[in-house]
Amino acid sequence: MTINALFSGEPPSFLRTAPKPPGFTRPRLRGWVHTLAAPPAVAACTVLTVTAYQQRGPGLAWACAIYLTCSALLFINSGVYHLCKGRTPKAFTDVLQHIDHANIYLLIGGTYTPFAVALLSPLWATVLLVVMWTGVLAGITARFVWPRTPRWLGAVIYVSMGWLSLAFLPAFWRTGGPAVVLLLLAGGALYTLGALVFARQEPDPFPLVFGFHEIFHVLTVVAWACHCTACYLAVLHP
Repeated sequence: MTINALFSGEPPSFLRTAPKPPGFTRPRLRGWVHTLAAPPAVAACTVLTVTAYQQRGPGLAWACAIYLTCSALLFINSGVYHLCKGRTPKAFTDVLQHIDHANIYLLIGGTYTPFAVALLSPLWATVLLVVMWTGVLAGITARFVWPRTPRWLGAVIYVSMGWLSLAFLPAFWRTGGPAVVLLLLAGGALYTLGALVFARQEPDPFPLVFGFHEIFHVLTVVAWACHCTACYLAVLHP
């Protein structure tokens, strides 16, 4: 891929999108996956935060509260944005869209935070969190400076940031156990698969009801559940 192709928004061949069917409209279930996921996600993270406070003290509880906040922001805003798009003024949904994309970066950073605090030494936790949250801030800034970032490029950046944890998996294995690492890998694989579906816009099984974007949202919810379960195990690990 050339530099000109990169900035023109042309994706590599394996990320090219599938053509839309004639008379395409937004699927009727667009937005409902994240809308329905929001309440249980908030409830699960609230219990996680309370458990962290009871088991490990306020430091880890604050880390879990960050995860709670980022999860709530992503699912609630995503649900509102996708349900409102096409039904409310474009200026309003444009703002929600920018927030929606920024929330992906926030969730990546928010997911790392409790694992770093629970499973790493203070030094390495600080290193990981500084690197990760610097990337989060840079990604959000770039998203607002370049709001028309190509869909495929955004997916590549999200996935690349998410897999930074590979360098810390041995430490997570030693201090959290194999189940934590396996759940992290499973969640990462599902997020990656979702990003590929998002970038390619396929498979698109029922475009008028449940399309590629709904598959993407289902994959993100299941991936989030894997990581949330891993976080519970990390908090409860002696």
